[in-house]
Amino acid sequence: MRTTYMAKPNEVERNWHIIDADGKTLGRLATEVAALIRGKHKPQFTTHVDSGDFVVVINAEKIHLTGRKLTDKKYYRHSMHNGGLKVTTAQDMLKTFPERVIEAAVKGMLPKTRMGDKMQLRLKVYAGTEHPHEAQKPEVYELRG
Repeated sequence: MRTTYMAKPNEVERNWHIIDADGKTLGRLATEVAALIRGKHKPQFTTHVDSGDFVVVINAEKIHLTGRKLTDKKYYRHSMHNGGLKVTTAQDMLKTFPERVIEAAVKGMLPKTRMGDKMQLRLKVYAGTEHPHEAQKPEVYELRG
């Protein structure tokens, strides 16, 4: 009789990966980052156990969007007051807060649960090349394709 392996939370080993977003397409980068954060690249991946790794993304300001997304893609936020809807284009968001563009793309690819909220905390995005995670010795991760 065969049994299926189920990972246990105390058996999870978390690694640190660093990804350079310079010239990368937003969606292709976000899918691989989301897979790393969920742990889908590991052979012991189990859906109900958070087995993902930490991901540091640098050069967020140099991300590439295809087509007319710079002008047509919109980010919405609301202050919860009447008339409090704020709309920002991707072009303006890249100028002011380039980290939020990648964070929003990855957040949309993670589970919409409490576990997904915890996964999202393992994503660290920085606009430039400097980041405070050298002590964790992140490994350089090359994107496929």
